[in-house]
Amino acid sequence: MENGENLQGRVILITGAAHRIGAETARLLHANGANIVLHYRSSRKSALAVQEELQRRRPNSVVLIQADLLDIGKLPALVREAHGIWGRLDALVNNASTFYPTPLGTVDDQQWNDLLGTNLKAPFFLAQAAAPHLARQRGCIVNIVDIHADRPLKGHPVYSIAKAGLAMMTKALAGELGPEVRVNGIAPGAILWPERDMDDITKQRIISRTFLKRQGSPADIAKTVLFLVRDAQYMSGQILTVDGGRSLNS
Repeated sequence: MENGENLQGRVILITGAAHRIGAETARLLHANGANIVLHYRSSRKSALAVQEELQRRRPNSVVLIQADLLDIGKLPALVREAHGIWGRLDALVNNASTFYPTPLGTVDDQQWNDLLGTNLKAPFFLAQAAAPHLARQRGCIVNIVDIHADRPLKGHPVYSIAKAGLAMMTKALAGELGPEVRVNGIAPGAILWPERDMDDITKQRIISRTFLKRQGSPADIAKTVLFLVRDAQYMSGQILTVDGGRSLNS
């Protein structure tokens, strides 16, 4: 099947898709024929730029939805809106995430609710709301997890806990939603540096611990999402590690 026809007519909801990995994933899935429901929280300018870029290539193929994913009560409406645009929903990519340090002894309730809410609670309730629509299309869910779901990141206990929960959610929902809906995840390693400052020495130390001795790119994750959505028809409950071998090199 030629490029642009692989996902023809399919509708994919991607959370946190205004920039970084989410935007790159939107670009690749769109290039392979999918219509994109692009969720963003506050990055409206970036979301509009991605929409304009993609709609120049194929008009009426990208719709924006703004929502705060921590407002759990509004997530069913978000999914209903996404489904109603083209009358179907074929895939949900739970990409939206918050990430920042929470050294033990400094953690407060707001940080806990933010990190658990964005990285675990929202993906669960989005999946629950989307499941009936996905089942009708024999669709799928892809969760963006993290290598630190298995190996906690120093100084980031709450984030690591949240991603560990997301990894278990991936496996649990594969059992709950099969055989109609496949549920898989991706555990990225050194793909993008945190938006907060990280010094060059720390970056080089991280890269040196990969087997491939280089940083990955958002395209590496986007290609893995494409594989799980389009090609991995006999995979469910799996988490693919995309980290250049770093998680095996302690």
